[in-house]
Amino acid sequence: MSWDVLLTPVPVDAESVDDIPEGLETGPIAPLARLLATLRGAFPAADLSDPAWGHLQDEEQGWAMELDIGTRDPVGGVMLHVRGGGDVVPTALRMAEVLGCRAIDCSTGDFLREDGAGWESFQDYRDRVLLQASPEKTGPSTAS
Repeated sequence: MSWDVLLTPVPVDAESVDDIPEGLETGPIAPLARLLATLRGAFPAADLSDPAWGHLQDEEQGWAMELDIGTRDPVGGVMLHVRGGGDVVPTALRMAEVLGCRAIDCSTGDFLREDGAGWESFQDYRDRVLLQASPEKTGPSTAS
């Protein structure tokens, strides 16, 4: 289960996702080669050996992020799939900034905020689901 964040070029003056005009065509973020060069410069630890599917992690913080860049050139958007814990929000926001994008928290449908409320809510939800599904909670099966 991952927390998903969409990096997309939307107007900077939009205060919420609701402010984005319906049917707005924003154009691409950048040509693939430039996008990859930008990410390598800003995030040297990122593994971008597969240009369509990158990886970035912070073992100290405890999170891992997959970067779904896709195969289209130019790149229209990047989806981040985040797993683990720790403070990943500053990294996601910085990535959006260096790419000239806004970050949309797919779990809330709102722009990602510095306070990380969406990330915290996702972790709470994930932990509850995993606890409910754990064998220790449900016990061994009694069916024969």
